[in-house]
Amino acid sequence: MSDAIRVGVAGVGEFGRNHVRIYAGLEGAELAGVFDTDAGRAREIAAEFSTRTFDSLEAMAEEVQAASVAVPTRDHASAGCELLRRGVDVLVEKPMAASLEEADQLLSTAREHSRILQVGHPERFNPAVAAAAKVIEHPLFFEVHRLGVFSGRSLDVDVVFDLMIHDLDILLSFVPSPVEQVHAAGIPILSSKADIASVRLEFANGCVANLTASRVSTEKVRKFRVFQPHAYISVDYARRDALMIRVDSEAQAERLKGAAGGLPAGIPAGLDILKLKTVDEEPLQVELSSFLEAVRTRKHGPASGEEGRQALELAERVAAGMEEHGQKVAAALSSAGV
Repeated sequence: MSDAIRVGVAGVGEFGRNHVRIYAGLEGAELAGVFDTDAGRAREIAAEFSTRTFDSLEAMAEEVQAASVAVPTRDHASAGCELLRRGVDVLVEKPMAASLEEADQLLSTAREHSRILQVGHPERFNPAVAAAAKVIEHPLFFEVHRLGVFSGRSLDVDVVFDLMIHDLDILLSFVPSPVEQVHAAGIPILSSKADIASVRLEFANGCVANLTASRVSTEKVRKFRVFQPHAYISVDYARRDALMIRVDSEAQAERLKGAAGGLPAGIPAGLDILKLKTVDEEPLQVELSSFLEAVRTRKHGPASGEEGRQALELAERVAAGMEEHGQKVAAALSSAGV
């Protein structure tokens, strides 16, 4: 396609391979090639998706207009800034950098070179989240669970930066108020960093969020529930569906009572249960389409670099809370002779 955007992928591990897979079949994209410091892995992925490999990041930058950066977190800033300086628009995987200082380097480089910078938060583009966003108006309480089995990947960061950061980003997009208090606890189990974490956030407007994230569970669960005046919304990220239970009018309650001999079992009178309309799309595909649209229009879409930094900043506050809690536990155990 002559008007297609030439794209590349830097880093073709598990995440990067999925970017390559999507770009290879994405309308409006022309997959120019891949780069990875593991040349063998790069050749393997290039062969799988009928593309080429580049010998260096600099060589890839010469051939592409836009790129996904899916290298290890510690290299996000260096790889992203190199591409941005060379005129390439960048989507960098989450967390956007290993520190806020490095996140600011990415942001300043993007501004200096007038480049698009987007952060890989695919849950923003989950059809269930998009459906819930249309009915969430005044959220007061969130209950969030993101549990996964141990995979051995992303062990260079703890579970907050690996998993929970997705939900922190979603919360910040839904609650138009700063986070005033963070209460956090986390422990390492199968790695040297925290593998499970429990967090409570209190926003300035009174909204509260309880979050649990684990990468050492026996099952995979990815759900959030939000309560607001007169309604409760439940979102299943994995199933990509959303349900809303709301207070119904008296007339509607009477209609339900009279339908088919009464209300279905388990549904109290006066409540209306509605399955929200969703479109069956893969979140990563929607995310990459959004990125390419931003490249075309030169207008930032959801999960911009600035929003990615906000999620990273909150994740760092959570990590600091976990560290403080860990010190208290260690002191208590020490004084007890444990």
